[in-house]
Amino acid sequence: MELSSLLNRFSEPETLKMAKLGRELRAQGIDVIDLSLGEPDFDTPQHIKDAAIKAINDNWSHYTPVPGFLDLREAVCTKLKRDNNLDYKPEHIVVSTGAKQSLANSILALVDEGDEVIIPTPYWVTYSELVKIARGKVVEIRTTVENKFKTTAAELEAAITPKTKVFMFSSPCNPSGAVYSKEELAALVKVFEKHPGITILSDEIYEYINFIGKHESIAQFESIKDQVVIINGLSKGFAMTGWRLGYIAANSTISKACEKLQGQFTSGTCSIAQKAAVAALTGDLRPSLEMTEEFTRRRTKTLELVNAIPGFKCFAPEGAFYVFPDVSYYYGKSNGTETIKNAADFSMYLLNTAHVSSVMGDAFGEPNCVRFSFANSMQNIERAWERIANALSKLA
Repeated sequence: MELSSLLNRFSEPETLKMAKLGRELRAQGIDVIDLSLGEPDFDTPQHIKDAAIKAINDNWSHYTPVPGFLDLREAVCTKLKRDNNLDYKPEHIVVSTGAKQSLANSILALVDEGDEVIIPTPYWVTYSELVKIARGKVVEIRTTVENKFKTTAAELEAAITPKTKVFMFSSPCNPSGAVYSKEELAALVKVFEKHPGITILSDEIYEYINFIGKHESIAQFESIKDQVVIINGLSKGFAMTGWRLGYIAANSTISKACEKLQGQFTSGTCSIAQKAAVAALTGDLRPSLEMTEEFTRRRTKTLELVNAIPGFKCFAPEGAFYVFPDVSYYYGKSNGTETIKNAADFSMYLLNTAHVSSVMGDAFGEPNCVRFSFANSMQNIERAWERIANALSKLA
């Protein structure tokens, strides 16, 4: 049997691959501590679960409109006004089966073969692969630990060519934890004002997990608002990863295009998840804020433990729930039987020796770094980093 050549254009997500390897070791009875997966280790708040149970009992069990129920799209608009002071109408919103589908819809609606998509490194593993699926060309802007993993206006301007179609970034960023300030966004906006044909995909899924203050959306700048597609969802801020619900907010041309695409792929997303999402977006935000407070405590402890590791260069994340240290100090080192040549070797060494899972930085466009999550209990975080320190001490 010969499969489609499409499958050769993109790679399996490294995040899912490492999680799978960890599960296989656990199935053998090995105590693996998972620092690889990007998922809050909290339960969905009770008032959201109650809304889902009510929806089941009220028999919301039929097909849903492709862009989402009207009350949910209105709730998204209410949230965008309340949290971000942004004005959108329901026709600008398309609800999808997770923010990943929202990104896929947007890329497929915008990118033709040969179009260039600018992505600052590091970036979420799926960004580059979606561009490849659409036959576009990924143009990376390399950022560094020293500049807090953020791109500058000058770097952006230098990367733009007549073929540039899309600029895609996240703030807060997975994996680096970088958060763009209003001033930093304003500098980028001055560049985009000169290039009205470029669409900006702004992934804001980690909006509520912010350690430095108020979230700033690039859509707040009226001069380029029509160029912006906001990508967001409920997975991270409401501990609803398994509910699979994301959304876009965009101009009506793009929202209609995404609706058309989605109509031939999944149609409307789960009715029960949508009714729960209304409760999440319009209800009590205290559980989300309390979750962020706990992540703040774990961040402090994780940074304390990471900074005690010889050779690591680590940026203090401003949002999300990861650290992304430069581990290249260990490249070329050996324990006598294994030699660490790159980030993939480093991650596999920790998995097989320390029984701690992580994700190599190559998947995020940064081959000198490795991503570690602190979406785990404080006890497991301390145990994991003790194991990591012990395993790395054996390398010379």
